[in-house]
Amino acid sequence: MRTARVLRAAGQVTLFSLVAVSSALAQMPQINWVKGPSTVDLGDQAQIQIGQPYTFADAHGAQKLMEVMGNTVSRDEVGLIMPQAKDQDWFMLFEYQPVGYVKDDDKNEIDKDAILEGIRRGTEEANEVRKSKGIPALHVQGWFEEPHYDPTTHNLVWALTARNDDGSEVVNYNVRLLGRQGYMSVTLVDDPAKLAVSKPEVERLLAGFSYKTGRSYAEFVPGDKVAEYGLVALVAGGAGAAAVKLGLFGALFKILAKGGKAVVLLLVAALAAVKKVLSSMFGRGGE
Repeated sequence: MRTARVLRAAGQVTLFSLVAVSSALAQMPQINWVKGPSTVDLGDQAQIQIGQPYTFADAHGAQKLMEVMGNTVSRDEVGLIMPQAKDQDWFMLFEYQPVGYVKDDDKNEIDKDAILEGIRRGTEEANEVRKSKGIPALHVQGWFEEPHYDPTTHNLVWALTARNDDGSEVVNYNVRLLGRQGYMSVTLVDDPAKLAVSKPEVERLLAGFSYKTGRSYAEFVPGDKVAEYGLVALVAGGAGAAAVKLGLFGALFKILAKGGKAVVLLLVAALAAVKKVLSSMFGRGGE
């Protein structure tokens, strides 16, 4: 019954184009970059170890970067990691959602086919709004990686592929790291063709992630705040659980449920804009 309710909500969505990244990114903000190796804080909830090839911006820096890329700042941002290598253009955005302890009782109820169909229906309905704004329609193709949950690490992972009418492919790769008081949302932003290279690096980085003492999932005690939804909602977008922004390349496309019932976000890739950002930040001239 819970799965059915979430899927009905996920199908009732409207897609809006909120903002496009400016083609002129000459004025980059001043960011206090921390270069690896280092251990850095992700807000007051968690920390992560970064190696020498990576650089980190804290919450303030991440929010500045979201603004210059044309995205609405949620104030949930707690950090951003980029590789320093010139031939790598991906980045990871971290956002913390203090929704309470997300129970994993429904870990065996993740019906990937039903969830996919609900998201696909909602996206197709929302294409009318996209078209009215002169934006190519977005069609969900399927799972790039099917949703799966690790009950030992309490990590939930999934990825969707979609295609615009203009032929460009988009990928939405998501990781949710469950904690005692909420969950850390991790978004990998990259060219779909390069995910085979960047994904293992992201997995190695996340191996160095940990919640601070007293904040981990295992430290839950009766009386703690409990979220009103579970794992199925995190994937399908029920109850606003996936309130993160992913359109970090060319535009920010956000699926908002009618009546506030669901939020599902799809990443729209425009690698040239991000390359321009990276060139400005790290002096990568000529790329």
